[in-house]
Amino acid sequence: MQIIVVGCGKVGRSIVAQLSKEDSNNVTVIDTKAQIIRNISTNYDVMGIVGNGSSFTILDQADLAHADMIIAVTERDEVNLLTCVIAKLNNDKIHTVARVRSPQYAGELNKLQKGLNLTMTINPEMEAAKEISRLLNFPSAIEIFSFARNRIDLLRFRVPPISVLVGRSLKDIADLTTNLLVCIIERNSNIMVPNGDTVIQQGDVLTIISMPRDAQIFFKKIGVRTNKCKNVMIVGGGQLSFYLSKLLLNNHANVTIVEQDMKRCEELVDALPGVTVDCGDGTEKELLEEEHLENMDGFVACTGLDEVNAILSLYAMKHVTRKVITKVNHVDFGDVIEGLQLDSIVNPKELTAQKIVHYVRAAGNSMESNVETLYKLMNGRVEALEFLLEKESSIIGVKLVDLKLKPNVLIAGIVRDGKLIIPGGQDVFQVGDTVIVVTTHLGFREIFDILA
Repeated sequence: MQIIVVGCGKVGRSIVAQLSKEDSNNVTVIDTKAQIIRNISTNYDVMGIVGNGSSFTILDQADLAHADMIIAVTERDEVNLLTCVIAKLNNDKIHTVARVRSPQYAGELNKLQKGLNLTMTINPEMEAAKEISRLLNFPSAIEIFSFARNRIDLLRFRVPPISVLVGRSLKDIADLTTNLLVCIIERNSNIMVPNGDTVIQQGDVLTIISMPRDAQIFFKKIGVRTNKCKNVMIVGGGQLSFYLSKLLLNNHANVTIVEQDMKRCEELVDALPGVTVDCGDGTEKELLEEEHLENMDGFVACTGLDEVNAILSLYAMKHVTRKVITKVNHVDFGDVIEGLQLDSIVNPKELTAQKIVHYVRAAGNSMESNVETLYKLMNGRVEALEFLLEKESSIIGVKLVDLKLKPNVLIAGIVRDGKLIIPGGQDVFQVGDTVIVVTTHLGFREIFDILA
């Protein structure tokens, strides 16, 4: 696809990094800062243009007339919207994607999208708030990825130090894993696709796929509590905290926000009746003690500084009973952040990039299958994809044991009539199935990519 990316901040850079790895994409980047364009053009196989992406002259230089998609992710919502409108006026077939962050547009995204004829709008802070809310509602998980319109979950969780799972092989715990599949085991930064003889060790991170109800049953069997967090402290009062607080209030949680800017505190008090807002420095141990951190079962480090969030989270993990979530902004140091062994990490910019890259792949699908969902796991080393099999094809009706799959490809689940099938060798694909694939190969666009 011919793709134009306008705005090369952290989100734009992450999008370019992912899209440029896929041979089927030709990417042109536009930014007003020459140094940024030089850096991104040097590091990635893309063409760079210095200028204002909302200018038709600049877009014309980027060959707008032949572009398939434009992705506007500058820091200014109005520039992103105007860029997409100008692009659509001059190329009525182009897909237009705009990042829109301001809370004043939060309730109007659908109207904006329809009224301005946009293909997609995305709010990074809102997406991150939804992700954090889900984790607080299921605190046993490190990450939760949903498929089949939220009917199927892929969950990552760390095996507790004392657990009935430790020292047992997967085939020995078959009675605990009914309607559930252990897809991946992470051990000492290594990724394994396990078999029945694989023995679970203390500290392993397991990725499982199941229906939500079956996941609840599994965690109950292994003695892990899954009740949602009821008392949540958020340090930092930015846009993400605002969106998250509204979601938590809807889930009947008690929310405390700690923010040091008095003017912002006053805004939050007016906007969020029912939330306790404390004006102070959330990095001060004494303040956290005054706010009874030890009584919280959920904690979110949500300041604008990654290092502050990491330190806060490490401290909170010693005092908070259930869930600690760390917001990070940088996308280049994922391996460093992972090494800290924080509880759960949420990166709004990475979430935004993933959703946009998923849309790009879906737009280039074949007629036989469609990428419905795409997630990147383990710092981008693994992809989990959901394909919808819409038409008859060469893989329909063939037993899975007879399909020649690429190495490191796992067919994790088949969703048929709203129910999850944990596939065996004798199962077959049918038209209308949703197929969930987990793989270390990056860039799959259609179901046929799983074949050797």
